[in-house]
Amino acid sequence: MELLLIEDEPSVISLIERGLKEEGYHISIAMDGYTGLKMAGLNRYDLILLDVMLPGMNGLDVCKNIRMSNNEVPIIILTALNQTEDIVEAFARDADDYLTKPFRLEELKARISRYSRKSKTVTEQKNILVFDDLQLDRDSKSVQRANSPIILTATEFRLLEFLMLNRNKVLSRIDILEEVWGMDVDLSTNVVDVYVNYLRKKIDKQFSRKLIHTVIGMGYVIRHEN
Repeated sequence: MELLLIEDEPSVISLIERGLKEEGYHISIAMDGYTGLKMAGLNRYDLILLDVMLPGMNGLDVCKNIRMSNNEVPIIILTALNQTEDIVEAFARDADDYLTKPFRLEELKARISRYSRKSKTVTEQKNILVFDDLQLDRDSKSVQRANSPIILTATEFRLLEFLMLNRNKVLSRIDILEEVWGMDVDLSTNVVDVYVNYLRKKIDKQFSRKLIHTVIGMGYVIRHEN
């Protein structure tokens, strides 16, 4: 899962980063409300962890503004405020969940896992492949990254689809040739390298986080850089 943590307490950031990265989560961090709101608008996240007492813009206002354009991303409020009226106000801003500080890391993991399962079910039902901020719709044959549409040829689409279906798995050139082009293609051709380069120009060139990687002597993989 791709998580956005909007939090200004270094100790809380360190705790969450250390605990969740061990579980394989990829975490982006914003330390004030305005930055968090901007990041939530520019990138696709599977879940947002949001503190209430933030510099610049408080977390409840951030939540309200996120909901103006995104009703799907789950938002879990993290705060030391635990009065009934505080909880009611959080849900009034369309937060999905509420966790009072100090909290146990295992409880946070359990809540994130619940939303992860829900998100996976919805995504599978829609026949949509998602990796990081990259989304491929197998029904409409459309692709977008960070909510910006990307125009692909039919072959580029099949190649990207194969990579996303096998995320984090290194695929050899022969694997790709057989799946994307079929067995009648000359296995000595460099067509795979050419089309991976085409994809990189469209998928990665304009973004700081590169998703398509070469594993020298082995093939290609779509994964996070770390």
